[in-house]
Amino acid sequence: MPSSRATSQRNGFLKRRYLARRLEILRAAGREFRVRGFAETGMRGIAAAAALSPANLYNYFRGKHDILFFCQDNSLDRMIAALDKARRTRASAAVKLRVVIVSHMRCVLDEVEGSAAHLLTTALPARQQRYLVTKRDKYEEGVRNLIVAGMRSGEFVPCDPALAVRAMLGSLNWSVQWFRPDGPLSAAEIAERFADYLIRGLLAEPDVVRRLSFNMKPNRTASDAAPHDVKKRASAK
Repeated sequence: MPSSRATSQRNGFLKRRYLARRLEILRAAGREFRVRGFAETGMRGIAAAAALSPANLYNYFRGKHDILFFCQDNSLDRMIAALDKARRTRASAAVKLRVVIVSHMRCVLDEVEGSAAHLLTTALPARQQRYLVTKRDKYEEGVRNLIVAGMRSGEFVPCDPALAVRAMLGSLNWSVQWFRPDGPLSAAEIAERFADYLIRGLLAEPDVVRRLSFNMKPNRTASDAAPHDVKKRASAK
């Protein structure tokens, strides 16, 4: 008879494999939603894109609305985790906000392709909508508090923080409508540039954004931007 520890390990492995498969389906569904639109996408199309039989797909999701809900819930979890991590760091409000902006956009455009459907919350049943809206409001409040902290420290100019955060998040979320993976800029490059633009509008000393952008460069991986691109940006400044 297997030990309880062995059983627990096996259950953990099966759970991780199940979640990994759901994420693969999520990415495939995101591509279908992006190309065909949510209304025109069917479970058969998602199954084909995920290299599954329609019957097998239903072992993971009951329908495309469940996929959409999982997509949005998973994206919000990633964003909230990035926000919590930024808040725990010993850094200025501007640096924390920059981390949140970059993480937000990379989550929407790069890490989970299914996030392309996050603007379709109204397509979900009312109960799921309420759950996601509550979670979204928690995230928005956290970002707003970063802006308030920056205003109190003198880093940011006085403004309406609620209006500022909605303008910021609105521009980030809308990027899914125009972003193309085969375009001239990667999701990582767009995230960095958006962070520059959005933070510059809040800073009491706009020139600080140059130092913020420079200080963030060493933390980027080699895949985020090619060396010649970094040199090009440096020369442009």
